[in-house]
Amino acid sequence: MGFGDLKTPAGLQVLNDYLADKSYIEGDVPSQADVAVFEAVSGPPPADLCHALRWYNHIKSYEKEKASLPGVKKSLGKYGPASVEDTTGSGTADAKDDDDIDLFGSDDEEESEEAKRLREERLAQYESKKAKKPAVVAKSSILLDVKPWDDETDMTKLEECVRSIQADGLVWGSSKLVPVGYGIKKLQIQCVVEDDKVGTDMLEEQITAFEDYVQSMDVAAFNKI
Repeated sequence: MGFGDLKTPAGLQVLNDYLADKSYIEGDVPSQADVAVFEAVSGPPPADLCHALRWYNHIKSYEKEKASLPGVKKSLGKYGPASVEDTTGSGTADAKDDDDIDLFGSDDEEESEEAKRLREERLAQYESKKAKKPAVVAKSSILLDVKPWDDETDMTKLEECVRSIQADGLVWGSSKLVPVGYGIKKLQIQCVVEDDKVGTDMLEEQITAFEDYVQSMDVAAFNKI
């Protein structure tokens, strides 16, 4: 396991790829795993590494709470993908392999049967490689503000109700209570959704259905990931 050297572009690229479908290094809430990896990064990742930058900014917001996050901090090599590919050479090799494929065949009119067979095999391999590339799933990170009726609302129960909402393409993340005045606190909770499956209208409809606890729901932040 491991990300490699997170102070290098190659290491940050591995981190970015790893976080493409994850909110955190481990699990569905920030933990000591995130702290360990965060401390190994020298600064904010570049804007083109959008998944790593989104994660970095989110974990940075817990700067004063790092010690209280759950889990036990392990060495950096204990986190990350099972294996780290050589990001400096693999892309070049793949491109070279593609370039070696003669899609139009030889100009030699007397092309041998062996050359034809080899060309057809390479074409088949090329098409197979393209077909295996996974489709990109559009996702968004949403921060919701869920407001109770008053200061007597059971906020623990309110959060349980919100997290009880389950749907394909919906993953709940971290949450916290934020004071809004007069002893009232709102629930601020993060989720990651697949855009084609879950929308903010659906979330609002289901959350506000818990009308004994919820007064209203607002979208505090919405970011494509």
